[in-house]
Amino acid sequence: MTAYEKRYPVFYEEPHEKSRIDHVIGVMSGKGGVGKSFVTTLTALAMERTGWNTGILDGDITGPSIPKAFGLSGGLSQHSGIPYARETNSGIQVVSTNLILDHETDPVLWKGPMVAQVLKQYWTEVVYENLDYLFVDMPPGTGDVPLTVFQMLPMDGVVIVTSPQGLVTMIVEKAIQMARMMNIPVLGLVENMSYFEAPDTGARYEVFGRSHVDEIAARYDVPVLAKLPMEPELAELFDDGRVEEVDTTPFQPIVETILTATRGDN
Repeated sequence: MTAYEKRYPVFYEEPHEKSRIDHVIGVMSGKGGVGKSFVTTLTALAMERTGWNTGILDGDITGPSIPKAFGLSGGLSQHSGIPYARETNSGIQVVSTNLILDHETDPVLWKGPMVAQVLKQYWTEVVYENLDYLFVDMPPGTGDVPLTVFQMLPMDGVVIVTSPQGLVTMIVEKAIQMARMMNIPVLGLVENMSYFEAPDTGARYEVFGRSHVDEIAARYDVPVLAKLPMEPELAELFDDGRVEEVDTTPFQPIVETILTATRGDN
């Protein structure tokens, strides 16, 4: 029995033999369009700036966006015929479908079983070098592909991303319950697009309605890690592949929560 098999249940898959990954953190949402990839990217960047070696597995196979945020294109790295994660300018290791497509706008017309198989290959056949934390940008929803990720990867916990809309509020509860049914700790909630702050007056406007995230957090006894505003400047940096210029201070509470959950108070 390997050390990996001793640590994790039998249905987990071992990573590539050359990989070293200490901790795996999932970032999930009950539905798409709430900024899950945005939160994944900037939390990973904040973790890297705190001094930990960090990577991102872009598990949103049919809607990959991580490479564009970092300005990456052109495939994975190769060493002796073995694929390695690509490094960003700041040293974050990234694996994504958009790094293997001929054109980043090509659609991924794969059914669920094939998507699950590709996710398995990203975990077992690609090398991640000396990572303290691998963040997994999970497929949205609570269907078969997120279930496959939960069963396959040894997650230390998940961060759940939501937004103020009432429909999303209902669906995020499904995500919390799914994680708990899979015995994966919910580290906390992040509400994206929580408000817009007028640059001239500083007044805050709840564009998508009143927030319910505190109510959900209290109901399930999980912390609210951040309430993130709508910031057009950040969207522009993402679109331009310049996410590494973003101030990640608002994401530090998420980083501190992850560090406490995985390393205690040290």
